[in-house]
Amino acid sequence: MLKPILTLQTEDLLKRERQWLADLQLMLSKLGATPDEQATLSHSTRQLDELFLLVVVGEFNAGKSALINALLGQTLLKEGVTPTTAQINVLKYGENSQRMVEEAHLHVLTEPLELLRHLNIVDTPGTNAIIREHQTITEHFVPRADLVLFITSADRPFTESERTFLSQIKAWGKKVVVVVNKIDIFESEAELQQVLDFVRENTLILLGLDNKTLRDWKPEIFPVSGRLALRAKQGQPALWVKSRFEPLEQFVQQTLDQTTRLQLKLLNPLGVSDRFVKQYGDIITNRLTLLADDINTLTNLDNQMNFYQQDMQRDFRFRLADMENVLHDMEKRGKHYFDETLRLGHFFDLLQKQYVQRGFEHQVVANVPQLIEEKVTEMIDWLVNADLKQWQAVTDYLQHRKEQYQNQIVGEVGQNFRYDRDRLIDSVGKSVQRVVESYDKEFEAQKIAEDAQMAVAGTAMAQIGAIGLGATIIALTTTAAMDVTGILAASVVAALGLFVLPHRRETAKTQLENRMAELRIHLTTTLTNQFNKELNRSLQRINEAVAPYTRFVRAEKERLEGLQLELKQLQLTQARLKAEIETLGN
Repeated sequence: MLKPILTLQTEDLLKRERQWLADLQLMLSKLGATPDEQATLSHSTRQLDELFLLVVVGEFNAGKSALINALLGQTLLKEGVTPTTAQINVLKYGENSQRMVEEAHLHVLTEPLELLRHLNIVDTPGTNAIIREHQTITEHFVPRADLVLFITSADRPFTESERTFLSQIKAWGKKVVVVVNKIDIFESEAELQQVLDFVRENTLILLGLDNKTLRDWKPEIFPVSGRLALRAKQGQPALWVKSRFEPLEQFVQQTLDQTTRLQLKLLNPLGVSDRFVKQYGDIITNRLTLLADDINTLTNLDNQMNFYQQDMQRDFRFRLADMENVLHDMEKRGKHYFDETLRLGHFFDLLQKQYVQRGFEHQVVANVPQLIEEKVTEMIDWLVNADLKQWQAVTDYLQHRKEQYQNQIVGEVGQNFRYDRDRLIDSVGKSVQRVVESYDKEFEAQKIAEDAQMAVAGTAMAQIGAIGLGATIIALTTTAAMDVTGILAASVVAALGLFVLPHRRETAKTQLENRMAELRIHLTTTLTNQFNKELNRSLQRINEAVAPYTRFVRAEKERLEGLQLELKQLQLTQARLKAEIETLGN
């Protein structure tokens, strides 16, 4: 337990470390950490209240059990050239020697040995164990260690399984002591030194240590013969020097004093948590990078929609101008018609109302209603086709986005983010695709045409009702012709002929000009309003379809940026705690 050796300073340090670990636990839950990861951190935190934990790892034939027996001076664990340790053995202090089976692969051995009053020793199955479950148990146990004795055999130093396992230990930020066992096989010091140089060089490489790091932490390497050391303690003292076991034993018994054990005990959870901090820091960074690309995608979509809107408005103005030209031509023909028709020579014809009206309709109106309706129909078809093409462009863009990043890894754990995002893009893409596949161009065009016709008729003359555009144009323009018919009476022909007709002609032309201006305003204003209404409806429908994706990206970006800031604050606190722990006893 830590309590007996805590000062006020270290007790405050322990309190702050516990709070930090609780904050990290909450952070991991926010980031979707797996239950195993949460449990690992919880176990590591609980280790603060337990004795110092020394975990012995290595291949099954490296002599782990023999070394522990030598360290304790008794043959407590089975030894052999085959995998004799089929479970994790935890050696603790006890008044009586006994073995308790806590779990199927976890045995607790108690012995009345002084060394075990200060620490617990864990013997693990080999890193190359045939039964994979043994190695899994070992890998789950290592994060709880305060110190790791890494045993490698002098006859096969640093096998591939040992290299892999040492890399995993490094990821947990553990203090590692390397022991080269079975050195009694060498006949010369040169052979031994060659192996030690090889082990040291590979240790530094595997642990990724540089010169700066080495100044802070030099991994201890002890060459020993556990077999000779045990024999020396059991009645053959002459073998003690040859075993070279004393430096290791002194390290365990003396170097690990109360302050050092306290430092390693307090550093243990920080080493375990450091792995999670880095791991999830990278995950947050990866996710934010992906979301940044998503935001670019949404920005590009917005730009596409803006360009689409601008292009449509520009093209609409051209189409509207083309239609206005038809009305301008009609107005010119109308003025010419009045100039030619309202003459004294046509006096008797002017007395017939139908004459002027039929001539006006034939010569002036002509096919204008059909032309206008054709151009409006073409405009509607253009609008509907452009709308459909824009939907298809959005579909293609989202599909490209999905295919571009479908294999991108955004973290090996906490997959809810990736699942939610992919599912959302799929959902939005399918929604847009359904619109494209079910798009009824004829229905859309008919609906817009009816709305436009009603709008034009209702705006121009309320009494016209829902008649066609052509009828509306005739009704508006022929009024000017009807107003000049029947204007002359036989009794006043001679007197009025020289004065009335020129005046009436100019009045008719002015009236026609006003009517045509009114028609152009009504027609262009109404069609423009209708066009803007339909264009905005199209843009709104697309934006609504993409909105779930947009909301997710923006909300997730804001959430992750907040978590990233929290994690950075946790890292700063972690660094301060570590610095304080490392200065204990100075």
